[in-house]
Amino acid sequence: MRRRAVVVGLNEYATQPGLRGCVNDGTNLGLVMEQFAGFASAEVRVISDEAAAKRDIEEHLEWLVTGAKAGDLLVLHFSGHGSQAPDSGAADEPVDHLDEILCPYDMDWDGTFITDDYLRERLVVPAGVVLEVILDACHTGDSNVEFGAATPAPAASSERRPRFLPPPADIVSRSAVAGNPTARLFRGAMTPRVALWSACGAAQTADDARIDGLFNGAFSFYFCKHLREAQGNLSRRELLTRVRQSLAQAGHSQIPELTAPTELMLAKPFHL
Repeated sequence: MRRRAVVVGLNEYATQPGLRGCVNDGTNLGLVMEQFAGFASAEVRVISDEAAAKRDIEEHLEWLVTGAKAGDLLVLHFSGHGSQAPDSGAADEPVDHLDEILCPYDMDWDGTFITDDYLRERLVVPAGVVLEVILDACHTGDSNVEFGAATPAPAASSERRPRFLPPPADIVSRSAVAGNPTARLFRGAMTPRVALWSACGAAQTADDARIDGLFNGAFSFYFCKHLREAQGNLSRRELLTRVRQSLAQAGHSQIPELTAPTELMLAKPFHL
């Protein structure tokens, strides 16, 4: 059985506003996977900032899935900005004609981003492989409910800021139904062996926040904290409940989501 992980954290962007806790998220999660899930350090690729341009992320995703076979466990974690862009042409966004996107270091609005369509096509794995996807960014929720207008992102403060990159006005104006985003990164039925974690609901923002004196993604911080406290001995369902409780107690409005088949909900994270 092979275990591989690609962990992406983006504090700095070439031309876009930066964040502060994403690199810490990547470091934190990489250590948790090595300590409590048996990942070898050579099989956890952590990339950040200028090393996480679009081409870099695409090359690491290629490495992640190449040669995958039944019994393997693959992990993708992304901490950074999320947003929306005009539908790339797959005609799978019938309501708002916008793709959900992840923003790499060299993000621009002329196509330098990672779309939901690309991830669905790239993260195709053989039967028997478990794929764990952890997204600490805005516009990644996977609810099957069609939401109305997205909750406006709260103003950035010295302690918290949303992990959301607002699209330019000309892109928003192209939406078929203005103000009605259906913000879901993976649409439709999930493939049977995928566990998809989203830091917030589809109409919410994910917080980049100072916690215990250091900046982190609020979701990623509590995700790692509870795994450490339990020495990794939590089911995915139990972990989701604890992370939601901690976020609410700390005053974060985001409600994380987990989409997975029952057997993965009842198993430990980073395990088959």
